[in-house]
Amino acid sequence: MDAQGLDWLLVPLHRLLSWGAAGAMVFGGVVPYIPQYRDIRRTQNAEGFSTYVCLVLLVANILRILFWFGRHFESPLLWQSIVMIAAMLLMLKLCTEVRVANELGLKRRLFADNKDEEVRVPPRRSYLDFDPHHFWHWSSFADYVQCVLAFTGVAGYVTYLSIDSAVFVETLGFLAVLTEAMLGVPQLYRNHRHRSTEGMSIKMVLMWMSGDTFKTAYFLLNGAPLQFSVCGLLQVLVDLAILAQAYTFARHPPKPAPHVTHPASAKAL
Repeated sequence: MDAQGLDWLLVPLHRLLSWGAAGAMVFGGVVPYIPQYRDIRRTQNAEGFSTYVCLVLLVANILRILFWFGRHFESPLLWQSIVMIAAMLLMLKLCTEVRVANELGLKRRLFADNKDEEVRVPPRRSYLDFDPHHFWHWSSFADYVQCVLAFTGVAGYVTYLSIDSAVFVETLGFLAVLTEAMLGVPQLYRNHRHRSTEGMSIKMVLMWMSGDTFKTAYFLLNGAPLQFSVCGLLQVLVDLAILAQAYTFARHPPKPAPHVTHPASAKAL
């Protein structure tokens, strides 16, 4: 049977595979965060997850959407950014609620144990305080939303004014993918600083690596802009570094500290 006789089978099969690959691109990026989200809800402890991961992805995907207005790329990549922004806002909402609840619980325990002493509780931190020392460690989810909207408004306005400049558009694309390529760096730094990967979902990192590998292959095979392929390769390298940390710290765990620190007082960068 010649190739033309198989068209009735090959054409629908190719179309089905294309739809599957597009669906994987749109929703595959958020799948790694499902185990981490469930772990945080189950343990009511968000200390092992760096919320700066959410910041990196929010900035990267907002810039990617703005890049699309200057240089159209495949629709699945655009929808992937929209879905990722929604997922990161959900992660931030959960982490903020858990952290505030833990601080409130700590306040109640300290008050019960030290009724005759002054109890110092972390003050409420707000986006409108403009305190760089507490940036991205605010006490309300609404503060994160305000920050994201403000960044989107400013970046969108600058893009609107410069959309006719090819240099600006290409630079915007490189900034978007370079920011996304740095996705794992906050988690990498947090693990290095604490000499531990406790609280971090290994499943999440494994899914990061498998997803980044698939994504990079998708970019290369579909002729996506060069920025996307560079981003994918950098992300795979960072994922491998985090997995190496998990292996190293598991084999050589740090010695226990001589004093106990309350979980709510430690920040995950």
